[in-house]
Amino acid sequence: MIGFILGTSEGRKILALINKYTEEIAVTTATSYGGELLKEFKIKTLNTKPLNKSEMLNWIKESGINVLVDASHPYAEEVTKTALECANELEIEYVRYERQGSLESIRDENIIRVKNYDEAIEIIKNMDGNILNTTGGNNVTKFLELNFKHRVIHRILPSPKVLTKIVDAGIKIKDIIALQGPISYELEMAFIKQYSVKAILTKDSGIEGGVLEKFKAAHSCKIKLIVIEKHKFTYDLVFNSEENLIDYLLKLL
Repeated sequence: MIGFILGTSEGRKILALINKYTEEIAVTTATSYGGELLKEFKIKTLNTKPLNKSEMLNWIKESGINVLVDASHPYAEEVTKTALECANELEIEYVRYERQGSLESIRDENIIRVKNYDEAIEIIKNMDGNILNTTGGNNVTKFLELNFKHRVIHRILPSPKVLTKIVDAGIKIKDIIALQGPISYELEMAFIKQYSVKAILTKDSGIEGGVLEKFKAAHSCKIKLIVIEKHKFTYDLVFNSEENLIDYLLKLL
């Protein structure tokens, strides 16, 4: 049995390809919404809630998984760490599918690269102007009580759960943009101008994450692009192409 940890839009393509050859697959996603997007595929077992280490171990054992494909989001550090540990403990094969970043080879004086949110916030504190945070709703509380004289506007998915979470945390309604991507270059430009943005905070989540449009808009407007870089793991086997991943998995069936 092949187990898939899915957390990006490429997950649908991976399942469409593997379903041509087998239905003997188990899938886990972090949300029920993620599970809804996979209804058309033939999946033997589907989990739609986050798994801690003990829960992931149980999921692997109960599903009879002997090959674990980690196709979680490139910034889902804890998920990948847990998957690696579980695969090692159970002595099963671990295969990483990772979306490539888009900014790694770009050198631009307006790109500021940071290791984490703490470094990003220190830079933001010293900026003279509004910030557009496009890194999602899970870390918005880090931006509360910064003693920052300008606004931090948070662009998030239009999920009632996420909206409720960040409003309850203390984020003002006027500082929230709830919008489903992808966001075009023109729309990024419009947000920069509408909100008088002087810097965009982002992750390098690849072409699919719209980071190139953010870079192009920031470059055109001569504002800063603050990029939180992803954690570097060491993998024995990693694929960046869905087709190459499936070709490898077929050899194991």
